[in-house]
Amino acid sequence: MIRRGLAALERIDALGGARGPYALQAAIAACHARALTPEATDWATIAALYAALYQLLPSPVIELNRAVAVAMAEGPAAGLAIVDRLTGEPALARYHLLPGVRGDFLFKLGRFAEARVDLERAASLTRNARERDLLRERVAACDRALAGEST
Repeated sequence: MIRRGLAALERIDALGGARGPYALQAAIAACHARALTPEATDWATIAALYAALYQLLPSPVIELNRAVAVAMAEGPAAGLAIVDRLTGEPALARYHLLPGVRGDFLFKLGRFAEARVDLERAASLTRNARERDLLRERVAACDRALAGEST
């Protein structure tokens, strides 16, 4: 299936012209599929593809996805700058992934108290029990890091 998808994307690109939203989404998926490991993923290209997709379909969810790709390519501070611009977005007010992503970036930056607040919020917003458990594990990791800082 992946080979067929990659071949279809090659045919689209061979036609020339600008990629539409479906082709951009396919190109993002292709970047993930081509990487043998997460570390080998071409995050800079994925970030650029999300930026192009956002130009065609302005959506805060697309911008959140771009923030993750930017963070993977350039570091969590770069991703956090994008996420912080989304925090007042009404469409994401109850979307658990916004505080989840923000909390992850803050955690990676060693800002454990702030990360804890966002991860708790994300856990309270998700309806998925497994995601909630993972988020609560991250909250506990913040607590351990904070306890270590105070000793």
